[in-house]
Amino acid sequence: MREHFGEQHSPIGLENHGIINVNDVYWNLPTAALYEEIIRRREGILSHLGPVVVRTGHHTGRSPNDKFLVKEPSSETHIWWGDVNRPFPPEKFDELHRRVASFLQQKDVFVQDVFVGADPNYRLPVRVITHYAWQSLFVQNMFINPTAEERANHVPEFTIIATPLFHANRDVDGTNSEAFILVNFAKKLVLIGGTSYAGEIKKSAFTIMNYLLPFKNVLPMHCSANYGKDKNDVALFFGLSGTGKTTLSADPRRTLIGDDEHGWSDKGVFNFEGGCYAKMIRLSPEAEPEIYSTTRRFGTVLENVVIDTITRHIDLDDASLTENTRGAYPITHISNADPAGMGGHPKNVIFLTADAFGVLPPISKLTREQAMYHFLSGYTAKVAGTEKGVTEPQATFSACFGAPFLPLPPGEYAKLLGEKIDAHNVNVWLVNTGWTGGPYGVGHRMKIAHTRAMVEAALEGKLDSVPTEADPIFGLNIPVSCPDVPAEVLNPRNTWKDKKAYDKQAKKLAAMFNESFKQFE
Repeated sequence: MREHFGEQHSPIGLENHGIINVNDVYWNLPTAALYEEIIRRREGILSHLGPVVVRTGHHTGRSPNDKFLVKEPSSETHIWWGDVNRPFPPEKFDELHRRVASFLQQKDVFVQDVFVGADPNYRLPVRVITHYAWQSLFVQNMFINPTAEERANHVPEFTIIATPLFHANRDVDGTNSEAFILVNFAKKLVLIGGTSYAGEIKKSAFTIMNYLLPFKNVLPMHCSANYGKDKNDVALFFGLSGTGKTTLSADPRRTLIGDDEHGWSDKGVFNFEGGCYAKMIRLSPEAEPEIYSTTRRFGTVLENVVIDTITRHIDLDDASLTENTRGAYPITHISNADPAGMGGHPKNVIFLTADAFGVLPPISKLTREQAMYHFLSGYTAKVAGTEKGVTEPQATFSACFGAPFLPLPPGEYAKLLGEKIDAHNVNVWLVNTGWTGGPYGVGHRMKIAHTRAMVEAALEGKLDSVPTEADPIFGLNIPVSCPDVPAEVLNPRNTWKDKKAYDKQAKKLAAMFNESFKQFE
């Protein structure tokens, strides 16, 4: 076994994870060295102006049906068992671990020792072992990189092993398919196989933090965060993929804390990550200049973005591989990001939804009770391509805007959110970035310029004294005016030609809300 490394590495060797007899081990390689390995191994190609472009095969999104939690004594009484968290036998996990380790023998592996969590009081040392060099670059981009001294003393509390070319045998292993994402809280180990989609690595780390932090009175959140004039003017943006978290938080007038995963402690908000994982499909240099610029930067990893192999120019409008094209880049690629990844307590919390029915108002102010209701409901539409098998938007309810990543019952997270909203007198808003003028297929997507204007008005206090009108079906408080937004846009019923059709669709969605919420009553 030969070892190559860019910096001094931890004395904790791979044998501690059951991995022996591998070929070359590449420890904590820096970006340029990983580029060389990616190109040399033909894992990806270099695009015009610097990003590396890779393909993830037939898995171009998460595979939620292939994720399991190992049912073991230390955690089983805490887990929210059901459709989201399905149990996996410990003995089956151990056997798969043995076979994954056997698969890696005589193969090269890449190791990144990183942190999850910007706050030193809550950060988690994590080791990620990958078979692909490009996934190692993804990890380096997405997580928090230690200093050389910290790496030399890095003791991983959790380990993630990703082997895309190792496929499970569902009849033997008890998995749902050849792909698997297995989380073992007792052994502090995650096994990922049969899928190259790097988002599985990212979300496995998020699942771990979602399990650990509530026991420390810290709320883990699937949200982006930024701050305005100072670190005490924090805004949180909740929402599933495709609702606009990344786009709306990357505001040139505000400082970005992070784009997807955060914790809220007694001291304030902190980023879990050191990078961003943004949707790239149909990015516009006018509407999303900060994110667009990352597609022209060295170090960015572009997943499933179409590229001309002759000119090496990318086409962000081409969805022939998937709607879920992605870019992973270090947060320092965003010029107005705060690399420290920390801020004070939020003044505003925004729940984002992409309403495929086209009946929710583009912005409404929530009472404390409505905030808890919509947080637990987590309504949005699954955007095409975000998950395997989803080819068009589908209405869905995802508790806390992140049910696939919640090991604990949703009520635990909602209780923490309610306590923090009360303690810090937080304003809560519901913003619909979805359809207006009709449902999906009839109406059109809300103009991003209008959404930005409404969000800006809310964050700057311009809506505090604006009168509101109550929505007769959902009971939401809709501002009657907003700077730089046509008044008729604010009430969704006004945007429909057929008012009776609107009423029918609104009642239909309201009934879906009520049915979904029964599980929490």
